[in-house]
Amino acid sequence: MQMPPRLTSDAALFLDFDGTLVALAETPEAVQVPAAMVPLLSDLHELLGGALAVVSGRQIDVIDRFLAPLRLPAAGEHGVQRRGAGGRMQEQRAPDLVPALEVANELARVYEGLLVERKHAAVALHYRLAPQLEAVCRDAMSRIIDGQPQLELLHGKFVFEVKPAGINKGIAIDAFMHEAPFAGRVPVFAGDDTTDESGFALVQPRGGIAIKVGTGPSQALHRLDSPRAVFEWLVAARDLLATPSSATPRSPA
Repeated sequence: MQMPPRLTSDAALFLDFDGTLVALAETPEAVQVPAAMVPLLSDLHELLGGALAVVSGRQIDVIDRFLAPLRLPAAGEHGVQRRGAGGRMQEQRAPDLVPALEVANELARVYEGLLVERKHAAVALHYRLAPQLEAVCRDAMSRIIDGQPQLELLHGKFVFEVKPAGINKGIAIDAFMHEAPFAGRVPVFAGDDTTDESGFALVQPRGGIAIKVGTGPSQALHRLDSPRAVFEWLVAARDLLATPSSATPRSPA
């Protein structure tokens, strides 16, 4: 893998949140957004003509809270929720999650260190504080989706999530790419987790740039070492785009 090229004015920029814009923390609520991140994203949003979106496993209202007062275009819960540049919200209907919630809550009651996160259309079981329980969590959550084709189990960094089947970040990015101001631009997506691979698979065949953040195997052709490196890359992109002579689109291949 290689460092990503500079961002140009014809880009449509898609950014994961946890592990990409912010460093991972022991619990989802404990993440810290760098003080300069919000004005940086605001500048990039303006410089790219609005073609910047956050694509996350988080709910959109949670993203909004962390990035306040920004309300960027966003896909939440891996694409279950999506808010376009015009502010219109689309949201998939939530499946029956009572069995998943009951199983996850029972595991958290029995085993110390597990955390249950109830989303609009998903139940996530976090085991970051108890990594030795990975197999226990996987087996229990896998049983929930047996015989339930409308559900699937997503495995991210120290989390198993029961969510609606057939929804992923790649599909969400594709939907953005059919709308203004993203349409006709070069897609660029940065993410750190296995859940971001569907986004990488979408942007690269379209001549876009996929950026893996951190360690681990990935189909992405470019890599940044950490959220700090992402921040520095974005700062450099903002500074270049703000200089007219440096903001020209890349030449056709």
